Amino acid sequence: MSEETKPCPQCEYPYAYAIDDTTYTCPDCNFEWSTIESSNVATVVKDANGNILQNGDTVVVIKDLPVKGASKPVKSGTKVKNIRLVEGDHNIACKIDGFGAMGLKSEFVRKAN
Repeated sequence: MSEETKPCPQCEYPYAYAIDDTTYTCPDCNFEWSTIESSNVATVVKDANGNILQNGDTVVVIKDLPVKGASKPVKSGTKVKNIRLVEGDHNIACKIDGFGAMGLKSEFVRKAN
């Protein structure tokens, strides 16, 4: 295990420490992150307006989106909190009230104010 400390990417506390070889944690805000994920800086996810999205952001759906297996679509204007960015075509993982966990495409959302 590494004894190295790194600054927290969420709160910038300078003494976050390694849990194992690839995972760090911040004792100040309890945020955990993987060095494997953070090394993939080349992946930038932008919303429909070109704003850069980050993990934990709140976004708003900009058009009605049909959902396979559901009788109703996700309506335009639906606010989605605490998103997680992932690799792939549907690059936002989230939970939407009334629908559960799902993936969204960043081109159909805008960053909430």
